[in-house]
Amino acid sequence: MQDSTPVLPEAARRFAAWCAVLLLLAGVVYVGIRLVVEFRTAVVPVLLALLGTALLGPLHRRLVKAGVHRSVAAGLTCVAVVAVVGGAVYIVVAALIDTGDEIVASLKEAARGVSEHFGAAGTSLDDLASNARELLGKFGGTAASGVISGVSVVGESIAMAVLALLLVFFFLRDSDKAAGTLRSLSPRGAADTLEAMARRALRAVEGFMRGTTLIALIDALCITVGLLVLDVPGAAGLGALVFVGAYIPYLGAFISGALAVLVALADRGFVIALWALGVVLAVQVLEGHVLQPMIQSRTVQMHPAVVMVTITAGASVAGILGMLLAVPLTAAAFGIIQELRTRYGEEPPPGPPSREA
Repeated sequence: MQDSTPVLPEAARRFAAWCAVLLLLAGVVYVGIRLVVEFRTAVVPVLLALLGTALLGPLHRRLVKAGVHRSVAAGLTCVAVVAVVGGAVYIVVAALIDTGDEIVASLKEAARGVSEHFGAAGTSLDDLASNARELLGKFGGTAASGVISGVSVVGESIAMAVLALLLVFFFLRDSDKAAGTLRSLSPRGAADTLEAMARRALRAVEGFMRGTTLIALIDALCITVGLLVLDVPGAAGLGALVFVGAYIPYLGAFISGALAVLVALADRGFVIALWALGVVLAVQVLEGHVLQPMIQSRTVQMHPAVVMVTITAGASVAGILGMLLAVPLTAAAFGIIQELRTRYGEEPPPGPPSREA
């Protein structure tokens, strides 16, 4: 008679099972990332289009409710996107061009001040600031060197932008058919769950995009006004950097705020630099304790540690673009997880049986 006693205890077998599941999941994620990297020319426009659709969906729905045909409403929305994005890029670039010399000069002055107190470390900062334009010129020359490589990079970027814009148009126009298409492609019995997951993920991304855009605008305006009051040079350019950096949570605000304080230190002295630091910290406190709870209260709330790890992973995969896409995609994933927990969470244990009279 064979002994049926298991070789490993129950705890060890459960641990081994979870390890196998984690290894399988890690393998699937790795293969998925590699496929995304290989097909980035097609994947990146789809992701950007999904973010754009999430941001512009409310505007399109309002136009449709007002009686505008869906195709016309989608076209008007895309035209508005091109106008707004083009105008924003023009304002940011113009502000940086107009104030770039002042910012670089202030950074050089700050580096000289640091070199007087810290020696070699400050000298290195001074050299870096002095050669900033030369380094940028070399970088641009390297990126554009060779007719074939230059045409390839520019052509790929234009193709991705045009494809993303066209996808935004089609996603907006056919958004009413998305649920039906998803249900038709779903396995039997899973249509309701997949539709609920997709809607929860879309709501999370919509909330993140709208909230982040509004918060970025408020942060940029507050910091720009504060720097103008303090008479810090390059206030418009620094405010533009704050607006762009707000789409990269924590890290973008830290870099743009530190740059504003350094410029204030170099051009206006230690006291004004402290006031600039106070303005930056006050705006960050306002964002963290007022704007975030009020504007993004209905979106998925993520712990700062999760956000930082997500940004780092996105940067390692796709650079700056990965940093921009990482947080909204993670918000969508958290929305899906919440929907699954709501649907398949553990039911409360039954109470004691009631005694019949």
